[in-house]
Amino acid sequence: MEQTTAVRPVTPQERAARAARNGGEPTLEFAERVPYDAYVRASTLHRLQEPLSDDPGEMSFLMVSQIMELYFGLTCHELRHAKRELREDRIWEALAPLRRAALHLEGLNAAWHGLRWMSPADFNRFRDRLGEGSGFQSAMYRQLEFLLGLRDRALIRPFRRQTDVYDELTAALATPSLWDEVVALLARKGFDVPAELLERDVNAEHEAHPAIEAAWVQIYGDSGPDNHLRLLGDALTEIAEEFGDWRWNHVKAVQRTMGAKVGSGGSAGLAWLQRSMARVVFPELWSARTAM
Repeated sequence: MEQTTAVRPVTPQERAARAARNGGEPTLEFAERVPYDAYVRASTLHRLQEPLSDDPGEMSFLMVSQIMELYFGLTCHELRHAKRELREDRIWEALAPLRRAALHLEGLNAAWHGLRWMSPADFNRFRDRLGEGSGFQSAMYRQLEFLLGLRDRALIRPFRRQTDVYDELTAALATPSLWDEVVALLARKGFDVPAELLERDVNAEHEAHPAIEAAWVQIYGDSGPDNHLRLLGDALTEIAEEFGDWRWNHVKAVQRTMGAKVGSGGSAGLAWLQRSMARVVFPELWSARTAM
């Protein structure tokens, strides 16, 4: 069983005294677990890789997949923070978590680089061992899509036997997305948002609406330094771009490693991913640009 030694806080004065005693050298003796490991749980993380084959390349595939899962969760954490701020009309305070989310998505995109070596022959050496396992089945990725406003109730069906995960996804579907909160914010700020947009079923996927397009045209027409809504639009655009890049990088990775083969999870593979890219994140931010 893993130790759960707590990290003991230290004051700046204690830190300075320790450095003086050590003569500038790092501390090498601890009464209990190394504090870094107690905080990061590094020893636990490095025991979570259990390849299913003897192929040395499988470790790259497995660990990059786990890294992406962590980035999905981190991005969701930031977007939920931003949602809470926007719900309270704190636009300026929402910008920091949104900008962090965009940077996390940038890191998520960089993770694909670790798989660029993989050809179909490389993947085929261990692919069959994965059975029906597929990234399509990532619950945290679904959470991220729901937060961004991409909703499809059918996609939570694989988790029906995992009741805790299924309940969390069901709750996420029933919760306003980040874009829903943005639309509600625009209404509170006096923009002409039809009532039906505020009362619509949150389980439904958002489609571009002329009234929201018009609001963004008006917002971007004001170039003043205090236009926080324009800064919000810029932050959201960055997130949408980075997320779109991730989906495109996913398509390229599948092309590189599988071509147009049937997907491991039973989908049409490449064709299914290409169709999914047509679902636009924050649609009015993009459609409004034609009228700007």
